[in-house]
Amino acid sequence: MLMQLQYGQIVQYIPDFFAGALVALELSVLAFLIGVILGLVGAATITYGNMPARIAVRCYVSFFTNTPQLVQIFFLFFALPEFGILLSPYQAVLLGMTLNAAGYLTEIQRAGFQSIQRAEVEAAETLGFSRVQTVWYVIAPHIIRALYPALSNHYILMTLGTSMAAIFGVEELTGRALNANAISFRSFEIFSVTALIYIGLTIVASVILYALGRYFFRVKVKVF
Repeated sequence: MLMQLQYGQIVQYIPDFFAGALVALELSVLAFLIGVILGLVGAATITYGNMPARIAVRCYVSFFTNTPQLVQIFFLFFALPEFGILLSPYQAVLLGMTLNAAGYLTEIQRAGFQSIQRAEVEAAETLGFSRVQTVWYVIAPHIIRALYPALSNHYILMTLGTSMAAIFGVEELTGRALNANAISFRSFEIFSVTALIYIGLTIVASVILYALGRYFFRVKVKVF
């Protein structure tokens, strides 16, 4: 017997799905921005820090890039209460995504620091630039242009990765789809619509990142 698609039954859930999509966007944007800042500090420490600091950052990066993100969030949510630290599902997911992103973004931004030609810095010093001016006018633009595509791609992956928050009861897009499925049992219709919304999110994010890259940094980022 052929399955009869009944999308009309899930129309009532569409506004709820979009509300969940906003939660997913909030998680990805917050985790990404904080992760970029932590990653920048980590990359600068590996490049210019002393030996103990470099070893500490490398241990951090190694741990968070060699263990599953889901396990890291499980640890934050279920193990930290053993030490008296209670996190809500949203807080645990946000913290887990941020710490994981910081590990990967440290490596990405470290590559940017290493791509700087010593001659460019020496030229700035010859022209009498201060260290701050050298960072602002020479190093920062070079790093941003070199890393913008990689950072943009990582953000897209983080947006899709927010779906794991549903496991912890966070009502982002996938979580709300699971709730609707439990009530209506229209799995095909619900998850096909959910997939389309995710596709829409990534396309919109790609277009925005492309526009920002072109306008501010003169960088072309591949759009989906």
